[in-house]
Amino acid sequence: MLKRKIEQELLAWKNMPNHKPLILKGCRQCGKTFSALHFARKHYEHVVYLNFFENPDYASVFAGSLKTDHIVMLLTALLGGEAVFEAGKTVLVLDEIQDCPEARTALKFFREDGRYDVIGTGSLLGVKGYGKEPKSIPVGSETVIEMYPLDFEEFLWANGVAAPVIDMLQKSLKEETPVPQALHSRMQQLLLQYAAVGGMPDAVQCFVDTKQLDAVLRIQRDIVRSYEDDMVKYAEKRDKSHIRECFQSIPKQLSKENKKFQYSVVKKGASASRYAGSLQWIEDAGIIARCYNLSIPELPLDGNAEENIFKVYMRDCGLFVSMLEDGTQYDILQGRLYGYKGAIFENLIADIFGKMGRRLYYFHKDTGLEVDFVIRYRGEPVLIEVKASTGNIKSTKTILQHPEKYHVQRAIKLGDYNVGKSGQILTLPLYMAFLLKEP
Repeated sequence: MLKRKIEQELLAWKNMPNHKPLILKGCRQCGKTFSALHFARKHYEHVVYLNFFENPDYASVFAGSLKTDHIVMLLTALLGGEAVFEAGKTVLVLDEIQDCPEARTALKFFREDGRYDVIGTGSLLGVKGYGKEPKSIPVGSETVIEMYPLDFEEFLWANGVAAPVIDMLQKSLKEETPVPQALHSRMQQLLLQYAAVGGMPDAVQCFVDTKQLDAVLRIQRDIVRSYEDDMVKYAEKRDKSHIRECFQSIPKQLSKENKKFQYSVVKKGASASRYAGSLQWIEDAGIIARCYNLSIPELPLDGNAEENIFKVYMRDCGLFVSMLEDGTQYDILQGRLYGYKGAIFENLIADIFGKMGRRLYYFHKDTGLEVDFVIRYRGEPVLIEVKASTGNIKSTKTILQHPEKYHVQRAIKLGDYNVGKSGQILTLPLYMAFLLKEP
């Protein structure tokens, strides 16, 4: 079984006095249902489970009164011995809650009642055009936790990398000393595997069990097809084709020298007025993340973000790779990542930063200055350069030479190196990106 960080978040929620019903949201097939049920069965005496997608008839329970006693009465009549409600010992798991908007409205009444815990899971919550929005979202009556596919650290756990090894890496980062060569080589190998496999639980489990990347690729492409099916099934009619066109343009967007998202790449003559809502649909479904350009690389980063200038990355690097041509996974494992003008490496780092909960930013000026990412790290703005090979970082050096103009003192160069430092630039192996946690 794959170890997931979400279990600690769920436990913290449960242990919080007077906690509210919980909504666990995230993209399809990232492991929400499995994690919710595993947690529920481990920490409660009684688990009552409803899946509104598999059993649409369950929605009838919430069609009338939403008072807790009324719902409990109907569920015990419907499910018999499978529905045991005991104050403080029962959790009600409402899977695919977006398919029953009245159930989400009912969270307000469970919150007021307080006898039973409730966990709802949903993949398309708030997605425009879904058509099943609750009449009243229970503002103040629910806690929302966003879940992602496995991050790189969880991938390491799945592949037998124990906590003491990660502690050793953390020590090397803190002391800015090289990682021992044997460990360095192993971590480089694992990062390339993560780039190809990504973090979708089914793909990771298949890789751990079989090491067969052709089987992993079939799983990934099935997931991508399921996303495209959702676009056709759930989007408003006038948006269906536009959403798919935006989604399918992502590899082309990232293969450009200037990776700024351009609607003209989606379709000749396309404009933001016609396609912006379609791109938002994909983002709301948890499939992509935007990386916003900064007018200046200084804090607060969000305050300096330019809303209409951005790059788009897949939230899961493995799914991005699966959208490329056959043979790409093999090239990655051989260390041949020089195609797509760094797109694979950049999406890999966007994946790692995004699953850490970081919002994504970069810096580009028409004068030619461009830095792949800018993060807040240890209380300062820090430039992040991502290099597939030993490329130069001319833009970063220019910015560091002019602190009076750009207000930046430090930079990190991520690439195929060990730990080292030269002046204001800290060189780190790519696999250490997940350790850059300090705000």
